[in-house]
Amino acid sequence: MRIEQIMTKDVSFCAPEDDLNRAAQIMWERDCGVVPVVAEGPQHRVVGIVTDRDLCMASYTRGQRLDEIRIDDVMSKPVHCCRPEDETDRAEELMKQSQVHRLPVVDGAGQLLGIVSLADLARSARKPSAGKARSTPTPTEIGDTVAAISRARPRALVATAS
Repeated sequence: MRIEQIMTKDVSFCAPEDDLNRAAQIMWERDCGVVPVVAEGPQHRVVGIVTDRDLCMASYTRGQRLDEIRIDDVMSKPVHCCRPEDETDRAEELMKQSQVHRLPVVDGAGQLLGIVSLADLARSARKPSAGKARSTPTPTEIGDTVAAISRARPRALVATAS
C-alpha cells in the first residue's frame, strides 16, 4: 500500500519564526502531537518538526513561557520524510530507524503534502490487500516498530549550577 493512500493530507504547519504557543494552538485545535515547520514561500518546504514533547521540555528546561520561545530554537532537524509514492513498509522502516512516530510526506522539492503516523500504519496493516503482494507492515512488524521507537536513547548530561 502506498503512503498517499493512508496519509493525512490536510496538515497545519508553523513557520520557524513562530513561537511555541502557535504550535500548541495547532496541536490543540487539530488534536495532534506534531506540527511540521515550513519555510516561507509558496512551496511550503519542510525545514523542521516540533512535537508536544518539544514544547513541554523547552518550556521546562528554559523556565520560559511558550510565547517566549521561537520554534526554530527547538524544532528537530533534519526531518525524516517520506514520499507519497513510497510503500508503507518503507515508512515503517524509516520510523523504526529514526525513532519517530510520524513522518511528513513531501514531494521531490521538499514541499509538504501530508503526514503519516504510526497509527496510520497500524490501521493499514489491518486492511487486506486485494490479491496484491504484501507491501504493508504486519501487526507484528508494527509491534517491532513501536518497540524500536520506544527504546531508551542516550541522555546528555545536564550541568547544574552550584
